Amino acid sequence: MICLLSCKAQKDTKLQSERNDSEMVLIAQDAYSGIDAYEAAVITDAKSLGKFYSRINKTRKPGLPVPEVDFSQEMVVVVCLGERQGATLPKLSKTKESENEVSITVIMDTSTAKESGESQVISSPFYVYKMPRTTKAVHLEKEGF
Repeated sequence: MICLLSCKAQKDTKLQSERNDSEMVLIAQDAYSGIDAYEAAVITDAKSLGKFYSRINKTRKPGLPVPEVDFSQEMVVVVCLGERQGATLPKLSKTKESENEVSITVIMDTSTAKESGESQVISSPFYVYKMPRTTKAVHLEKEGF
């Protein structure tokens, strides 16, 4: 018990979790969105998030649940990749920040794609990330598409 209270690793874990609080966190994803082309959007209220999920859930019974987000402190970035072959995972990165705006780049991680000779399923995945709320204008850019 004394080791846990005085261990440096416990302090490092606390510092690491504080750093992770300021980053974008993936909170939901699915392989089918029903959206044929790439779309990305910043959502700052529960009503808009509900509209997005009603669009996603048009052909699902039962539909996917809407994630709970505290919009007073957080906002959501939604990325729909459109029709894709194989598995890819987008990564979000804050590339520029000024006093009036923030630029977030959506980068395709092709390392998760399978490099086999087998046929790959065509899907239209979507990803929902949450991040701390900001009053600055948020611009989304894409890279590696």
